[in-house]
Amino acid sequence: MSTYSYQRVHQDKKNQPLAVYRSPDNSARENDVDWQEERVVKFEQSVSTSKLETALKKMSKQAAQYEFQMKELESQLSQSLSNFRAIDSLFKEASTGIKRNYKRAERALHSQIPAIETSLDESSNTLSELAQTLPKIRTQAKDIRVVYDSGREKAQSLVMDLTWLNTSFHERWRRTIFMPNPPVSGRWKAFMRFLFTISFLLCCTVVWVGLGGAYRAYRHKLVWGERLMS
Repeated sequence: MSTYSYQRVHQDKKNQPLAVYRSPDNSARENDVDWQEERVVKFEQSVSTSKLETALKKMSKQAAQYEFQMKELESQLSQSLSNFRAIDSLFKEASTGIKRNYKRAERALHSQIPAIETSLDESSNTLSELAQTLPKIRTQAKDIRVVYDSGREKAQSLVMDLTWLNTSFHERWRRTIFMPNPPVSGRWKAFMRFLFTISFLLCCTVVWVGLGGAYRAYRHKLVWGERLMS
């Protein structure tokens, strides 16, 4: 701080303000001190402004980061809110479905279960009756199957007889002689085969005699047709 020399003059009795006087040496010193103080203040102001600028830059960066984080947080909050609304709607639907199913279950418990129990009792009674009558029904089914099989065999034999009667005589004769199991009696089959063997032997003898006569005619240089049977 600067030092001042003051000369005080006593004022009069009417409380006049005090008069302050400065010497020329003191004024020069005060000017030098003021210039140094202004320089220090300017330096401090420049230093403080650079610090303020760096601080402001840092604060602006932090503010931008905070703003970006706030936007991300806002988007996350909006997404979480939409998810919460969807979950809330699903929960409401599930709760309504559970209530509806609970009412249906209570209704079924009070109305349908007794009916089911009565129907089960009736079914058990009918099953016991069927268990008693099942052996009789089984024997009757066996008898019906036997009758059905016999009727089917008879029908098949009748069909075979009808087809046999509808065939021609030549076809029946061929089947009787050459087939192992023709639909005829054993006597008729033996008789037909006996006749076939006799006729076959006669034909063979006739052919043999004819061939012998032809051979003899060829050996004796006879004209064909003359003395053929001699």
